[in-house]
Amino acid sequence: MTDLQVLDVPVRSAAARWAARVTSVVAAALNAWGPGGPSMMTAVVCVGDDQRVETPVFSGAATAYTQREVDLSLGLLSHFVRGSASPALLTQWWQENQPSDVLHSQEREAVLEGWMAPLR
Repeated sequence: MTDLQVLDVPVRSAAARWAARVTSVVAAALNAWGPGGPSMMTAVVCVGDDQRVETPVFSGAATAYTQREVDLSLGLLSHFVRGSASPALLTQWWQENQPSDVLHSQEREAVLEGWMAPLR
């Protein structure tokens, strides 16, 4: 693998994410709307100079990611591609922490910062 990209990442400010959450809760309570599925993104895997595979993937964020979270995530992916970090650190973190709830954006950013710190 020579490159890994993620396109169409849903990014919103904290205020826009909260507004979307409030709107969806109110609309659902009024039976005016039902929640849709997660946003779609595109993962692009490049191998060699001429092979490129694009595949749709679901966003893991309920509404969207912060720009900081996207930047950290893409930085970590680039370390995986270059071989300067291993995706095994994700599994190791999960086994050590075993979170009982979904992490919020600030918590995800803190975890990403921790993973990125020794790579800088």
